[in-house]
Amino acid sequence: QVQLVETGGGLVQAGGSLRLSCVASGDVFGVNEMEWYRQAPGKQRERVATIERGGNTNYLRSVEGRFIISRDNAKNTVYLQMNSLKTEDTAVYYCRADVLHSANYEYEYWGQGTQVTVSS
Repeated sequence: QVQLVETGGGLVQAGGSLRLSCVASGDVFGVNEMEWYRQAPGKQRERVATIERGGNTNYLRSVEGRFIISRDNAKNTVYLQMNSLKTEDTAVYYCRADVLHSANYEYEYWGQGTQVTVSS
């Protein structure tokens, strides 16, 4: 089995920064694509950022230039550095990963989420 555990959420004032981490543990042979999503109350889940195994990235337009997604393949970890935070960034942030259990078996896993609250 595999667990994805997000950490780093919390309360921050607008304009501040937070760094989220998500670690894949358990039966992990390797990790391919990793992503961050977020969901605010009353709103649909949206994809925030994606990073491929080789390092290519893609961002939600509203966070481009403010957020940076990165990964450490040796640690099976993905990070989301969030700068210049706005109240609109308040949401539960989830990581999603395509995890290889062997060279030929890949499954999608989701973390439990971590709350990010940006105050004015």
